[in-house]
Amino acid sequence: MSDFQAIADRVEIEALRGEFTDAAMMRDRARLASLFTQDGALRMPNIPAELVGREQIRAGGERLQALWEFFVQTTHPGTIHLDGDTATGRAYIQELMRLRDGSSHLNYAIYHDRYQRTGDGWKFTERVYEVRYLDTTPLAGSAPRAAGPPADPVGAGLRPTTPRSAQVAL
Repeated sequence: MSDFQAIADRVEIEALRGEFTDAAMMRDRARLASLFTQDGALRMPNIPAELVGREQIRAGGERLQALWEFFVQTTHPGTIHLDGDTATGRAYIQELMRLRDGSSHLNYAIYHDRYQRTGDGWKFTERVYEVRYLDTTPLAGSAPRAAGPPADPVGAGLRPTTPRSAQVAL
């Protein structure tokens, strides 16, 4: 494998991990499931949940997300070990959520991943969620608005702006 291919593979795998977090936060269960191979598995022993295959992953995500008042997940880069058309890796996770029953969770966790190169790019063959720290202290804050479709700043006529302090005279 060329150095260029290894770099491209790492970028694609990191993008896959980012897509997972985005799909979870946007509650896009079909997209989340599509990030796995047909027989891929998502295992969360702390819940406990073991979801195998895209349909179980989609349906399981729907059941879990129905429990959330709000959910925020941040993924931090971890390791990636390439081996031809397969790879393994870890991603480090921080999650903050309040469930509809009023309970709160602040988690620091690790996803232990297995990846497969497919005709559609890199996919998860397995994600195993391992909680390393859990705080169930009630959260003092709240979500600023009800969870729903994300705002579309461009569609609403808003344009990204550069703060005057960041502008450079040319």
